[in-house]
Amino acid sequence: MMDLISKYFPQLTDRQLAQFEGLDSLYRDWNAKINVISRKDIDNLYEHHVLHSLAIAKAINFRAGTKVLDFGTGGGFPGIPLAILFPETEFKLIDGTGKKIRVAQEISHAIGLTNCRPEHLRGEDEKGLYDFVVSRAVMPLPDLVKIVRKNISKQQQNALPNGILCLKGGHLEAETNPYRKIVQLTDISTYFAEEWFKEKYVIYLPL
Repeated sequence: MMDLISKYFPQLTDRQLAQFEGLDSLYRDWNAKINVISRKDIDNLYEHHVLHSLAIAKAINFRAGTKVLDFGTGGGFPGIPLAILFPETEFKLIDGTGKKIRVAQEISHAIGLTNCRPEHLRGEDEKGLYDFVVSRAVMPLPDLVKIVRKNISKQQQNALPNGILCLKGGHLEAETNPYRKIVQLTDISTYFAEEWFKEKYVIYLPL
């Protein structure tokens, strides 16, 4: 399944390829101890979790020095795949469930990620400033905005203005309606041809 990553990201270095490849055995091992991915879904790790996370990289090419907060990262998604892809971007991964963060800590350490800092922390208690907040189906968009608005830096350094980039699927009209004049929804199937990505979206909301 590594071919799936190389197919859409052909410019990966040998180090990045090795880091992505290492995820399979690490997540299988940790998932047997701490359930961070559905047991039935572990065979779809690269399509449903790694490549899904990397859809954000099709929406934005983070510049070196960008600071990103992964809110509600669980076992490390989308933060760990993005940290592999953008080694010069700083990622902080937070989650309120300590055992899931432990998985993210152990895996990021095992593959040698130096730009990824997983921490057991609730979003309400995060005080840092970031260019972007990323998340994957954590909560309705208005609830997320309320919590992370305080964490968006006013200093701009990317082509996209600072804000939220989140991965969601299904019917999103109700939660995006309050921001209909500025929110952008991109169907992930415009990036990736696999059937699973239909009706799944990258939501971008400048803040």
